[in-house]
Amino acid sequence: MATLKQVAAHADVSVQTVSNALNAPHRLRPDTLQRVTRSIELLNYRPNRNARSLRTSAVELIGYCVPSWQGGQAHLVMDQFLHALCAAAESTGRHILLFTAPAGADGMSVYDDLHARRLVDGFVLSQTETHDPRHGWLKDKRIPFVSFGRVWKETTQPGPYVDVDGAAGCATATRHLYDAGRRRIGFLGWPRTSGLAEDRLAGWRDTCQELGLPTDGLAVHCAEDTFDEGARGAASLLDATEPVDAIVALSDILALGALRELTRRGLSAGSDVALTGFDDSPLASVVSPALTTLRQPIDLIAHELINILTGPAGDEPTERLLKPELIVRGSSAPG
Repeated sequence: MATLKQVAAHADVSVQTVSNALNAPHRLRPDTLQRVTRSIELLNYRPNRNARSLRTSAVELIGYCVPSWQGGQAHLVMDQFLHALCAAAESTGRHILLFTAPAGADGMSVYDDLHARRLVDGFVLSQTETHDPRHGWLKDKRIPFVSFGRVWKETTQPGPYVDVDGAAGCATATRHLYDAGRRRIGFLGWPRTSGLAEDRLAGWRDTCQELGLPTDGLAVHCAEDTFDEGARGAASLLDATEPVDAIVALSDILALGALRELTRRGLSAGSDVALTGFDDSPLASVVSPALTTLRQPIDLIAHELINILTGPAGDEPTERLLKPELIVRGSSAPG
């Protein structure tokens, strides 16, 4: 392959000018930049990634640990996120290196090895937890990182993050159901140990209270995010002395489980009981009736993560909370 010196000689400029064309093109006159760019293309020059990142502290190759899910099943929303993250990185001339690692402290040796061998310059984290060991280790090593998701139950966030405002999303869904004439709105969530679950639960609960709607006994905490648990939770809400006329589910999976239970009982989602989910997974639009749900701005999340990770330190806010969009479909048709 061509070297930096060969490109400089071909374009009849200095090595520094070629470096500026690659790293700071705004410093060059348009005609000079065009000439250098032409030489780079003709000689098929490819910068040495390791040398460049060592010299400029730039984040060129980004590591992302692929999460493992219960039972080895795919997670539909995170699959979309992974595709969006790769596309966002590639739009800036960077790439994502995927790897796996054990959860918690047991996985830190993988992160250490990847960075020590200069295979990656920074990391995007997901599935962050309270007192997550990755944050402190990456800070101590001064390795750039950003998290998809907040860390719950800590007074301050341990690093930059991009997240979706789940409380605002569930509040929007609850108001939508209220506007459709529903007055006894139940909630299907996860165990209280989940910060994300508590956040979305608060959005439903606070909005019900603002609207003068009951909440006592109307929140069911499902043990797992599965169809069966969604069906079980819906059954308990429907078997109450005063059954619900609407359900806000924390996820599409729970909502689809609830839809299955409604069908089993001969009830119609949208007319008998209104139903909403969260995530706008691919299944949401193919069931009948189609599921009203909250769509996470996956592409925007990915771009914001890459912008924070690769942008100049201190130039941009490093905590970004994005609102989901309510996608109204047949499962919440006015009663």
